[in-house]
Amino acid sequence: MTTVGIRLVEGLIARGVDTVFGIPGVHTLELYRGLAAAGTAIRHVTPRHEQGAGFMADGYARVSGKPGVAFVITGPGLTNTLTAMAQARADSVPMLVVSGLGRSDTLGKGLGRLHELPGQGAMVQTLCHSETVTDPKKLGEVLDRAFAAMTLGRPGPAHIQISTNMMGQPCPALPPPPSLGTAVPLPLGRMRSIANTLNNAERIVILAGGGIRGSEMELQRLAESLDAPVVLTANARGAMHRHRLCVPASASLAAVRQLIAEADQILAIGTELGPTDYDVYAKGGLPDMAGMIRIDICADQLGRHPAKVPVKAEAGAMMAALLPMTLPANREGSRRAETARTAARAELAGLYEPMPAQLEIVEAIRNAMPGAIIVGDSTQPVYAANLYYDHDRPRGWFNAATGYGALGFAPGAAVGAAIAAPGTPVVCLIGDGGLQFSPGELRTAVDEKLPITYVVWNNSGFREIAEAMREAKVPVLGCDPSPLDMEHFAMACDMVYAQVPQDPEALADMLATPHDGPRFLEIQVR
Repeated sequence: MTTVGIRLVEGLIARGVDTVFGIPGVHTLELYRGLAAAGTAIRHVTPRHEQGAGFMADGYARVSGKPGVAFVITGPGLTNTLTAMAQARADSVPMLVVSGLGRSDTLGKGLGRLHELPGQGAMVQTLCHSETVTDPKKLGEVLDRAFAAMTLGRPGPAHIQISTNMMGQPCPALPPPPSLGTAVPLPLGRMRSIANTLNNAERIVILAGGGIRGSEMELQRLAESLDAPVVLTANARGAMHRHRLCVPASASLAAVRQLIAEADQILAIGTELGPTDYDVYAKGGLPDMAGMIRIDICADQLGRHPAKVPVKAEAGAMMAALLPMTLPANREGSRRAETARTAARAELAGLYEPMPAQLEIVEAIRNAMPGAIIVGDSTQPVYAANLYYDHDRPRGWFNAATGYGALGFAPGAAVGAAIAAPGTPVVCLIGDGGLQFSPGELRTAVDEKLPITYVVWNNSGFREIAEAMREAKVPVLGCDPSPLDMEHFAMACDMVYAQVPQDPEALADMLATPHDGPRFLEIQVR
């Protein structure tokens, strides 16, 4: 008998899914029957916590460009995954969570059943698209709607839940998944009007966010044609490495704000203009951008900030369509970008004296491991690099220190990234405090023999929060949790361990040493 659980896995494979991250349980046994039946067509990776499953799916999706998928049990399995789903929502990452559900004849009756929740689907619907499979014949439709919710319009998470008594029901073969279609171009007259506005401007600045992922070449070509500096948010870093027009710096910095203020035309592409990118220190004073041309795939997002020309469109398609209509001109873009880069980097020491040295740690990692993917957690070097850092590959720099800001993101996300890019070196940059949120995911890296280097910034607590308390004249309290004994922890994980001084050259030398599988480097912060 071919069951709902088996057909669901077949439906995932038909939609390009090749990896599932999950922890099995009695509420998902039939899903695992489906995985077993699929054989080598789909890979299963076992995290140590359901939150880790979600973070792995997130990292996989960011690197591969395809939805990441997690299987979790009902109740605590799903609630444990909600944090990862919220992070994915904040950063527009496509993630499908398939969860179990109690027997359909017991739901909502408060009988004290195992893993019971009063309204599991309703809880998830506050966060994202959520559906319950109630009829085997409609499983394909449920999958279609979930994938459309994740990939059409602004990407994000989706959820499907299946009762234990439904998973084992006979299910007919699913129809082939429909084509998700292509981007619809704007009317030619409106396109020409936008192009004319850009052609008539003398000092254009482009603000590019995570919505340009996968369209890096279109961004570069449009910027070159317009001779426009490009300010990259944290989620867009790596799009234009070392390009003369690239400004890999936060709009929270005064130098970048001056660049924006001096522009006579702003073109914002795929950026939500959120505070963690544009006003991280909550000081206000961002230049007036109401005259901007704003391109975003989400109509709701376009309505959240004034824009003279709001354009609902997919970023890559829109940039490609605009390019032949633009008239190349010398707008001194290289000079303006260089001025902003130099001044922005110089600002860091004024914000926090150790910050330039923290940035040098990140740059040492990049230089020692060219083309590596760096997955960051909320830790001091990552905060510094989100303010100013130029990575050397698209989709190669991401972290949870913007947007939702979930601590403990990086160990799981690094596993997902490494599986999405086989053979590519991955670095997990995390603080000692963040590591204790999700230490178990390092064992998954060992099980899967992944080339991940865990670089732990050990400042013996939550130093970034302690500094914020001092700045606010609040007594420092709760910021000194004792760190792990890193060497013995690495040994318990069966990882090669080394302690590295807080010195970029020493770190670069250690990183350049060949290694097999995951390894663990500890930086003792002075």
